[in-house]
Order: sequence, then structure tokens, then C-alpha cells
Amino acid sequence: MTCSLLDRLNQDAANIVTQASNETQLGIRRMTGDRLGRSYDGANVFDFAPEGCGTIAAGLKLSEISMGGLGTTTLRPPETPFNQTAMVCVATDHPLLACIASQYAGWPLGDKDFFAMCSGPARAIRGQESILKHYDLVHRSNTAVGVLETDQLPSPSIVADFANQCSVEKHRALLCVAPTSSLPGSIQVVSRSVETALHKLHELKFDLRTIKRGTGAAPLPPIAEHDLLALGRANDAILYGAVVTLWVDTTDQAIEEIIDDIPSLQSPDYGVPFLDVFERYGRDFYKIDPMLFSPAEIVINNVSTGQVFRSGAVRTDIVGQSFGIL
Repeated sequence: MTCSLLDRLNQDAANIVTQASNETQLGIRRMTGDRLGRSYDGANVFDFAPEGCGTIAAGLKLSEISMGGLGTTTLRPPETPFNQTAMVCVATDHPLLACIASQYAGWPLGDKDFFAMCSGPARAIRGQESILKHYDLVHRSNTAVGVLETDQLPSPSIVADFANQCSVEKHRALLCVAPTSSLPGSIQVVSRSVETALHKLHELKFDLRTIKRGTGAAPLPPIAEHDLLALGRANDAILYGAVVTLWVDTTDQAIEEIIDDIPSLQSPDYGVPFLDVFERYGRDFYKIDPMLFSPAEIVINNVSTGQVFRSGAVRTDIVGQSFGIL
């Protein structure tokens, strides 16, 4: 079953892209070339926020595309403690495939003139990341779907490089583009609450194959005036505002050994808005403590024993400061 789902990731994501791009109310635009007029020569590039802000519906679709169709994303109306913003809620019955094989933004795609982090199931075709090899998530497909966090359209050479690295024909490559400072981009990034928890658990040497189900909720940031501010708010939404629940099948001891190490509060960089940390390290992501990238609160239900474990806490004060809603 897992193999067949893995093999279908890219095609299922492509089907969602095609359907979404045909729904005019979503405001998604298929681009035939970049903003300099250079042709994409048959490749499929979709701008999910062509008018700037973009639509909520496009953001929900973009999130599901990034998970290869193996997760759902919804918005929950504002409520306490985040009574001035909605919550981005995700759920998946296939967390290893949806989050690690697909949603994680683990592919830096670019050249001297363009850079974007690429997520989506195309990563599992490229297969260059160690975590994909560790969990045997590399597969072949004649269709490749990627999601780019950027306020630029990729050049034809970037699109060609994407297709080449995935070993697919150019017309079978699909790239979905949205800036973080748009509703689609913001929803897509903040929907990574469960993925962030899984990636942290992997760093803690916890076997991700024992995780059977996952849900997460994180506050949707206000639209920012530029991508740097949007990046900070999106990270704060998860680091200080996300609550993730996982259902696992393992021993209680395996959970007890790592439960208190999962939340972001265990990092020495914890406690201030993300942009303050980012500036402290000269805007170099790789200098930031990797243990910071975690949800604020984690709940783990061991389905084999019925025990429930919890650690961490939401910080409404830091979220409010970051969002400008204090």
C-alpha cells in the first residue's frame, strides 16, 4: 500500500494542480513564460498569487499539492487565544509520505539570479536528500510537481533544471509559485506544523515509520508588506503558535525519551521573534540552532498502550508581537 501511494504522489499532486488551475475563482494563472518574456517551452508554471494577495482557496489547494494529495488543509475561524487570526489546520493519515516525501522544503533550487526553496513530491523523484534515502522514499515518476516559495517567476533555465534533476520531460514538469507574503504562500508555509514536528523527531533519532496519523494547527499570519517579514511571521506561527498531535505505534519508553526535547522551547535561540534570531546570525539560516525549528506544543498518543504524552506551550505574547496584533 505504501509503495503504491508513494508512486502516485506526483500524479495525484498534478491532478490537483490541473483541477485548481481550471477553477477561475481560485485566481491561479498558468504562465507561458517569465516576466522577461522568455518562454517556458511547454513546461507548466502556475502563479498562485498573480494579483499579489491571492485567495484563501488557492492557498488551501497549494498546501494539499505540497503534501502530494495525502493531507487536508482547512481554516478554523479565529478563537481564543488567537482571537484576531484564523488557524491553519492540517491532517494526514500518511505523515511519512505527505510530510517527509513531499511537503518538507528540502531542495534549494536556483542559480546566480534566482533562488527558492522547493517542496512537493518532486523531491522524492530527485532523491538527493539523505532523509529520503533513509526512509526509502525515492521513486520514479514521469510527472514532477514542485512548490516554490518566491516572489519571482523562475526563468526557463531554472524550470529546465527542475525537469532535468527529476528526469522528466519538460512538459511533464509542474511548478507552483507563491510568495510567502501572499495568502497562498503564507497558508502553504504555515501548514507545515506536522512536517516540522516529524523533521524534529527525525533529528532526535525517533523512527518516523511508527507515526501513523498527524494533525496540526497554527495561526495564520497577517499579510506582510514583503517576504522577509512574512518569513518571520510564518516561522513564529509554528515555533510559538503551533500545536501538533501525533498518533504513534511504539513503546512508551521510546516516547518518554524524546517528548521533552521536541518543542521549540528547548532551543537556546527560543524566546524572541524569528526575525530577531535571523538578524542575529547575519540572515544565515544554517547558523541558527536546528533544534529551534519545532512546533510550540506536541501531544503524542501511543495507540499501542493508550498513553498520552504532552510537552511545550503556546506563546501568544511572541506570536502577537510578531503579527503586530498586541
